Amino acid sequence: MKKFTKNLLQITTGICTMFTLCAGKAMALTVQEGAEAARADGMPAELIGPDGVFTQVTNIVLYIVGIISVLMLVWGGLRYILSGGDSKKITDAKNTILYAIVGLIISVLAYAIVRFVLNGISAVTVPDDQAIMVLQTLIV
Repeated sequence: MKKFTKNLLQITTGICTMFTLCAGKAMALTVQEGAEAARADGMPAELIGPDGVFTQVTNIVLYIVGIISVLMLVWGGLRYILSGGDSKKITDAKNTILYAIVGLIISVLAYAIVRFVLNGISAVTVPDDQAIMVLQTLIV
């Protein structure tokens, strides 16, 4: 009985998946039309570039990580000052400071890598029709 139920569930899932894919293909818009339909007022029109979505997201994430790192550095410094000579508390405070610095360095390096990749992608000029065709093949 379990095997029959499992097979029935798999067949039903397969049929529903095929129906969804076929219906999606029939109602599909071009990539540009889909992007325009999903874009809200005030949102940037391009994904890559100085005002693009990826640039804004990486900037926001870097600011958040920077603020958290500075707060953790201050917290580690306070823990170090208030340790009262206890070697375990001093070690914990030093580890907090060390991990905050390592996290800040990793986030700055990650930001540099993302900027390098985005600059490399935006430097490639592809005609609009060809770019849409490439995106469509990547999505499908």
